[in-house]
Amino acid sequence: MDKEALLSEQVGDLYNKLSWLNRLKLADQLKGMNPSEVHLIEAIEKFPELNMTGLAEHFYLTKGAVSKIVRKLVKKEMITGYHKPANKKEIFFKLTAKGRRVFAIHERLDQEFRDRDRVVYDEVSDADFQKLLHFVELYNQHLDREIEKQRQSEIK
Repeated sequence: MDKEALLSEQVGDLYNKLSWLNRLKLADQLKGMNPSEVHLIEAIEKFPELNMTGLAEHFYLTKGAVSKIVRKLVKKEMITGYHKPANKKEIFFKLTAKGRRVFAIHERLDQEFRDRDRVVYDEVSDADFQKLLHFVELYNQHLDREIEKQRQSEIK
């Protein structure tokens, strides 16, 4: 197996294992919420300057897909939309008290999962970790360029 296929397989396996390990606790603590809703809540809290278009770009989803999740979250009273005084056209979002509770639970669980896995990070040297981060940054930059190419070809 070539190195690219091996890496792809290993990253996929890692993601699947993390999802499996975390799923029960997430489902128990965030009852009635699906991952897309939780991640949108997280993005609204962390990136309040994102409107519908910005959220769609952030998640690499269509505006229609984000709009559907937004409607569900509004119905669940997790978020509310608002206009900025200088911008009456675009709708921005903020968390309600219910949404802030979901965000806090998610943050606490993320920290718990990082603490669980710290044993692995502690075994990796700083130099090796920096090399890994450098690779991930290079790969992300490559994927960003490919996404932009695809978006440009879809416009034409």
